[in-house]
Amino acid sequence: TSDLQLERMNVYFNEVGVNKYVPRAVLVDLEPGTMDAVRSGPFGNLF
Repeated sequence: TSDLQLERMNVYFNEVGVNKYVPRAVLVDLEPGTMDAVRSGPFGNLF
């Protein structure tokens, strides 16, 4: 990780603690093929 990347962390993440970050947004692809791939994977039982 470069110094520039660390400086720009706030573009994609909010700092909620010392060196603890959460994403500013979560994007989800709801296209049927993608959903089928997720459902058949190890986390499919979550959906």
